[in-house]
Amino acid sequence: MTKNIQDQFSLKNKTIVITGGAGLLGEMHCEAILEAGGNPVILDIFADRISASVDRLSKKYSREVLGVHCDITSKESVENSLSTVIAKFGKVDGLVNNAANDPKVRKDEDSQRLNRFENLSLEFWENDISVGLTGAFLCCQVFGTHMAENSSGVILNFASDLAVIAPDQRIYRKEGKAEEDQPVKPVTYSVVKTAMLGLTRYLCTYWADNNIRVNSMSPGGVFNGQNESFLREVNYRIPMGRMASRDEYKSAIVFLLSDASSYMTGANMIVDGGRSVW
Repeated sequence: MTKNIQDQFSLKNKTIVITGGAGLLGEMHCEAILEAGGNPVILDIFADRISASVDRLSKKYSREVLGVHCDITSKESVENSLSTVIAKFGKVDGLVNNAANDPKVRKDEDSQRLNRFENLSLEFWENDISVGLTGAFLCCQVFGTHMAENSSGVILNFASDLAVIAPDQRIYRKEGKAEEDQPVKPVTYSVVKTAMLGLTRYLCTYWADNNIRVNSMSPGGVFNGQNESFLREVNYRIPMGRMASRDEYKSAIVFLLSDASSYMTGANMIVDGGRSVW
């Protein structure tokens, strides 16, 4: 029997694991899943943030929310998390690879200098790759294999508008600074987020026969109290003239995780206010 539109968007009785689930956008992903009737599982390395997120979400939605402490760069930790989720819900229906380091453009001059490509340390590079890419690989390997064995599931990899365009370093420029001292967005973020698109394409074909759909989403920047000069530079480069609010991706999340996108796999949904068009 064909489902109606409302039913297609339902996540009722679906258990969805969200890495970095206690972060700025991670909590919004959890809210979206709760509002669609699903069971979000917060995976995060910061125990205090997990506790705060679980408490806030449980009170807001009058629902029990599971939080699991996990280091996604450790396969053993990810495997233990899968066991915890199965013990609670019996299975996993979806995975949102949301966790990543987001190397900010720092205000202090030493950090600005160290973020530049010529000076970026191997330690910095390896840490960002480990969390943003290796962590996604391990979670797909562990949770994805579980879903493939059950012949049902959805994986959503979070990329970025900087997976489809280069960062415009002019946004961060400071008058009067020498070129070697100009602040920049570090290379690791672009590399990690672009790699998420490759991981998406690979897995969507690898597990197609196991009824696993794999898509990615490339969101634009989120307004979070940034200073006026930064906002002026960023908003000028966005056709809609503004950054996203933190709750504006919720509907897209539900679409990509639900049967509403049942014939969609290997795709990258860009939701960036039009920034990547220019």
